[in-house]
Amino acid sequence: MNPSHLSRRSALKTIAASTAFGLGACSQVGGAERATGAAAPYRIKNGRIAQSVVPWCFNPMTVPELARHSAAMGLKSVELCDPKFWPELKQLGLTCAIAGSHGFAKGFAHTEEHAECVATLTKRIDECVAFGVGRVITFSGFRRGLSDEVAMKNMVDGLKKVVGLAEKKKVTLCLEMLNSRVATNMKGHPDYFCDDIERSVEVCRRVGSERMKVLFDIYHVQIMHGDVITRMKQHMPFIGHVHTAGVPGRNEIDDTQEINYPPLMRALLDLGYTGFVGQEFIPTRDKIASLAQGVQICDV
Repeated sequence: MNPSHLSRRSALKTIAASTAFGLGACSQVGGAERATGAAAPYRIKNGRIAQSVVPWCFNPMTVPELARHSAAMGLKSVELCDPKFWPELKQLGLTCAIAGSHGFAKGFAHTEEHAECVATLTKRIDECVAFGVGRVITFSGFRRGLSDEVAMKNMVDGLKKVVGLAEKKKVTLCLEMLNSRVATNMKGHPDYFCDDIERSVEVCRRVGSERMKVLFDIYHVQIMHGDVITRMKQHMPFIGHVHTAGVPGRNEIDDTQEINYPPLMRALLDLGYTGFVGQEFIPTRDKIASLAQGVQICDV
C-alpha cells in the first residue's frame, strides 16, 4: 500500500508493529548486541531532528542503561542527568543537550529564592563549559500569592543576575513553561508562575539576552493553549529547546493521544530550528519499545 494513502492511525500502527518486531529480534540476539546498536528496535534514518531523551520518565532504568539504548537508536543526547554521567555519555558518542539546575519547586518569581537559584546555575554553567554542554534549564517556581506584575519583575531582576555569566560562557538559559491545569504529580504543576508560553517569552524579552530562551514543551503548551504550530511560529526566535509527551496523560506520543507529532517536527524544520527535541513522555508499555516508537515518529 502506498504510505501516502494510510490514515494517521494506520501509519502509527505500522510504526508500532515494526518497533515490536525489532524488539523481538533484539531479544533473540541478546542485550549486549542490542546495547551496541546491532539490533536496536529502531535506528534513526533521517536525522533531521536532533533527538534526546529525559531519564526520569524511564525510572527505574539507570542513566547508563538508557544511554546505551539511546546510542543504539542513533539519538544524540541523554539530557537533564547528573553531570557524573556525562563522561559515560561521551564514551557512547552522546552529549547532554540541556543540563539540570535548581528544579521547578524554587525559581526566580520569589526574590528570597534568587541567591540559591543563582548559585546553582553558576555552578552548573561552569560544569557545562568544562564538558561542552550548551544549555541549562531554569524555572519560575510557584506564584504563592504573587501578582503577575511583582512575579514578572522578580523574574527579570533575578535572571539578570546570572545571564551575564551565561553570555560570557556561551551557555543558554532555558526557562521552562509548565502547565498548571493538571494536578497529577509530574504531569502538571498548579500555581506555577510561568504556566503561559506568552508570559514565559515575555520574561526572556525583558531580560534581553541572546542567551535567555524558553524551553518549549509541546505537552505543556498543548494543555494550556493548543494551536502549537502557530505558537512555534510566533516564538521561534525565543525557543532554545523542545520537549515531547502525549496529551492527555504525558504518555506515548502515538495515536493513543491527541497531538500529531510528525507535522510538528516538520514545522520546526521549516522554521529553521536546529536545536534538540527531548523525548519526555512516561511509557506505559515496554520502555525501550515505546522510546523507539517515539523516536521513529519524530524522525521525519
